[in-house]
This record gives sequence, structure tokens and C-alpha cells, in this order.
Amino acid sequence: MEIKVKSFQELTTHELYEILALRAEVFVVEQNCAYQDVDGKDMKALHIMGLRDGFLVAYARIFKAGDYFKEASIGRIVVKPAQRSLGYGRQIVTASEEAIRNCYHTNRIKLSAQSYLKDFYEDMGYRSSGEEYLEDGIPHVAMIKE
Repeated sequence: MEIKVKSFQELTTHELYEILALRAEVFVVEQNCAYQDVDGKDMKALHIMGLRDGFLVAYARIFKAGDYFKEASIGRIVVKPAQRSLGYGRQIVTASEEAIRNCYHTNRIKLSAQSYLKDFYEDMGYRSSGEEYLEDGIPHVAMIKE
């Protein structure tokens, strides 16, 4: 998988369309969750795109400390449903962590994980931070990696 890291201003209209389409496919349609995905935060984020044969198959957005959480953070982590068995989830999280280290010069990272993925993130070195909570009707848990 090829990784690209871009600011909002660097994204082409085609890339932005692919990102929004993938997020809607998974977070709105697959998870049957009507929520405001276009939340005004994309303009502050760096966008981590995982491409296979030129097509977006994995994505995440990252923020510097203070832009979303007190810590640097990763959000909107998503892998195209047909590609989930290929290890792209780990690759996009690892690429996001590397971008945070390189761009924001920190190893402390926070994310809001859907609770069913807690073991996945724990396996990647994250630990739970606080109680489970509902976000858009879906159970989540805050997780930190240092």
C-alpha cells in the first residue's frame, strides 16, 4: 500500500471526493449511523491516504495537540470493506503515528476507538483512558499511546 500525507489545501478534488465517499460508505452506510461527517475539522487535519493501484483503500486524519484533543490524535480511521483482510488497518495506523512523530514531534497520541476495536488498538500499544461512552450512538473508548 502506498501512503500519501497531505494537508487539506494539498488535496485534489478527486482525492477529497474519494475520502468523503469512503468515510460515508463505512461510517454512515455500513454502520447505519446518520451523523455529520463533514465536521469542519478536515481543514485543520493532515490526511493520511493508503492507496492500492491508485485507489483509496485506507484513510485516517491526524491533528496536532490542541486541535482536537489535548494530545496529538488520529481520527476517522477507515479501511475499505473489501480490503479489510489485507492488514491495511495496521498500516494506516502506523503511517499516521509516523506522520504525527515527523510533523508534530510527539509520541503521545490519543484516539477515540469504537469499543469493538479495543483489542486491535491494544495490540498496537494503546491503552484505555477512561470509561466507555457513546459517540453518535456507537460505544467508544478513549485510548492513549506514549
